[in-house]
Amino acid sequence: MEPTLLFFFTLVFAIPILGIVYSAFQRWLQHKEKMGQLIADQTAERAAQYGAHVERIEARLRVVEKIVTDAGVQTAAQIEALREDL
Repeated sequence: MEPTLLFFFTLVFAIPILGIVYSAFQRWLQHKEKMGQLIADQTAERAAQYGAHVERIEARLRVVEKIVTDAGVQTAAQIEALREDL
C-alpha cells in the first residue's frame, strides 16, 4: 500500500472514529460522575434518617430506664409479688 493511500485512509476513517470513541468516553464519564453524585446524595439522606431514628430510640430508652429505676415501680412490683403468693 502506498504511504499516501494509507495517510488518506487514516484521515478519512481513523480520525473520525477516534473522535466518536472520545465523545462516547466523555459521555460515559459524565454519566458515571452523575451516578456517583446521586449515590452520595442518597447515602447522606439515609445517614440523616438513621441518625434521627437512633435519637428517637435513645429518647425512648431513657424513658424506659427512668421507669425501671423508679422506686415506686419497684415497690408496686413487690406488692404485686406478695399478692400473687397469697
